[in-house]
Amino acid sequence: MSMLHVVNKSPYERNSLYTCVGYCRESDTLLLIEDGVYAALAAGKAAAKLEGLKVAALGSDLKARGIAEDKLVEGIEIVDYAGFVDLVETTDRVQSWL
Repeated sequence: MSMLHVVNKSPYERNSLYTCVGYCRESDTLLLIEDGVYAALAAGKAAAKLEGLKVAALGSDLKARGIAEDKLVEGIEIVDYAGFVDLVETTDRVQSWL
């Protein structure tokens, strides 16, 4: 069974991302939204935690925070709202990490 893990909090304010990563399996996807997109920064402290995971980030939230795609961890998929819906539809369960 695959799961979509949704993180909306910055790794610089909460430990939601670190808790989530401990539960991610190979078949799962981690979606970063809202302030959670700060975890996608290649130069950030959270970048190492994303290694080996399938990670997506909501493009509109990256744009709203002035984060350019060339500043992200390599391999992160940028999705729009339709892509967010596709991720929800293609996984068995969704878990939001607050």
